This record gives sequence, structure tokens and C-alpha cells, in this order.
Amino acid sequence: MRAYEVRSFGFDGLVPVDVDDPTPNSREVIVRFHAVSLNYRDLMFIKGVYNPNAKLPAVPLSDGAGEVVAVGREVTRWKVGDRVCPIFVQGWIEGEPSAEKNRTSLGAGDRPGVLRERGAFNEEALVKIPDHLSYEEAATLPCAALTAWNALVVAGRLRAGETVLTLGTGGVSIFALQLAKMHGARVLITSSSDEKLARARSLGADETINYRQVPDWDKEALRLTEGRGVDHVIELGGAGTLARSLNAVRVGGHVALIGVLAPKGDVDLRRALMKSVRVQGVFVGSRRMFEEMNRAIETNKLRPVIDRIFAFDEARAALEYMDRGAHFGKIVIKFD
Repeated sequence: MRAYEVRSFGFDGLVPVDVDDPTPNSREVIVRFHAVSLNYRDLMFIKGVYNPNAKLPAVPLSDGAGEVVAVGREVTRWKVGDRVCPIFVQGWIEGEPSAEKNRTSLGAGDRPGVLRERGAFNEEALVKIPDHLSYEEAATLPCAALTAWNALVVAGRLRAGETVLTLGTGGVSIFALQLAKMHGARVLITSSSDEKLARARSLGADETINYRQVPDWDKEALRLTEGRGVDHVIELGGAGTLARSLNAVRVGGHVALIGVLAPKGDVDLRRALMKSVRVQGVFVGSRRMFEEMNRAIETNKLRPVIDRIFAFDEARAALEYMDRGAHFGKIVIKFD
């Protein structure tokens, strides 16, 4: 079957290969992938930043959608023809996260990723695709959508009428916008592009902030909330934006730490202390969270936002496109 492997770090090290077809053990199923999607984590892994000590070669990417084409003799959860997504952290079925569970994540050197035509997965490590979604749409869910769901609904305990500030217009941010509106929240979103902000408004964003035109976007968020601050911040910048996020959030509010898009910066943690802010790292989520999210997505007929679809043999071009940061929502690779 066709696959891609990272043989060395850097775009030149991502190479197409032919590998043996997988065979299932008694509790595994074989999934034939129809589409996969990109996350910033994938780009970091390709560049050697995310897991520089990873054992290479390694199949990259964590998020895919496909159909079951074979099942092991003891499998009871799935049958041939079922439409499924592998979960991001294969060993995190429910309960709290742990270092041991995190080591079962796909696509960054610990376990083979999904940039391949077929893969073998334990029957417990898959979820059903919502019926109204295409394979391309479903491929966007395992990391970006579930991270936003965990940040807002599980860790954030989002309530109708609360205010959410989400940074940027990448995959997690756009899912956060959609999920927050689905829960009846008011949403503020930032971008350096007026065109992207207009698209965000078309998805329901209540307030938009162009951070190039308004560098003090935290003060603008305070102004838009009459000085109170937002209830939740979906923090995707990291050290470079955290100080402003702590300023923008209300006393007793919640900051979900997710990304590292702006890694350089100084943070005065006294602000978090004095404002009693709950700052929480969010690393995707469990299978149970994924299933709960999918029920909500199906009930509300939410459709993921896909910026662009590439062909399988354009995998490098897809990653380079992500590296330019011009996308709005998710980037997908469709298999032939």
C-alpha cells in the first residue's frame, strides 16, 4: 500500500513509500483511509520541533477518516463497511489523562500516523463518524474539534450566555467558534486578515479584532465586555500571547492553553494569581469525549470548515501551505 514516512526532519525528509498491508490481530480492525487532515502539531513534527528524539522513519499525521475493511476474529464493536475515525490518543478511552496514555498518540513517532492507505487499530480506539459528514469533513475531528470541545465544554464547563475569546482562524479556533455558538455563547475572534474576520462573522462570530490594526487586542476585548473580561480564552499562541490573554480574561475566568504559535514572550503570572484565573493545558481528549462531541455535532448538524483539499500525492504541498499560515479552518488530504 502507499504511505508517507518521515525519513529525516524537514520537508525533504517526507517521502512516499510502498509498505506491506497491515493484518489485524484478534481485537483489531483494518481501516482504509479516505481522507486525513493536518494539524500544526504535524508541521512541528515534520520540522523536528515537536519530538526531535523520535525514532525514524515514522508515518506522520494523527487525524483520519475511513471505512472498516477487515476485522479480527474477536472484534464485536465494528463490522466491515462501518465509517470510523481513529482516536488521537489511542489508549485514552475515558477518565483522566496520563503520561502512559499520552504515549499512545498517533503520528509523532510513538505510533504510526494516518498518512497511509490502511492501518490496523484496536477496536476500542475508534469512533463512529456522524452520518451527515463526508470522510473529508470527518477527518478534521480527532484533534482540532475534540481539543476545542474539551477546552470549552469539558474543562471549560461552558454555559449559554458566556463570552469566549479565541485566537486566530486555524482549525481549533474555528471549531471553538462553531461549538461556542452551538452552546449559546458570545464569541470574540482575532486575526490579522479582515477577509478572514468577515468569514468568521458569517459563521456567527459576534465581535472581530484585527490584531495588526489593534495590537492591544486584550484591551479591545475588555472594551467589548465593558471592562469585565471574557469568560474563556482559547489560547493558541503560547508564551507570546499568554500575557494578553490573562489581561483579557475576567476575574475567575478560564484560559485553555492549547497552542504554541507565538513561542516567545514574557508572562507575569501575578496577573493569573491576582485574578484567580484557571489556566489549564488541554491535550485533545478521550474517546468518551469524542463520542459525546459527535452526538452534539450530529444533533446540531455542524459542518467542519475546510479551507482546501489536496490529493494524496500533494502531501508535501499541503504541509507547505499550512506553513504559510494562509488557511481558514482545516486543510485536508483526500485519498484516491
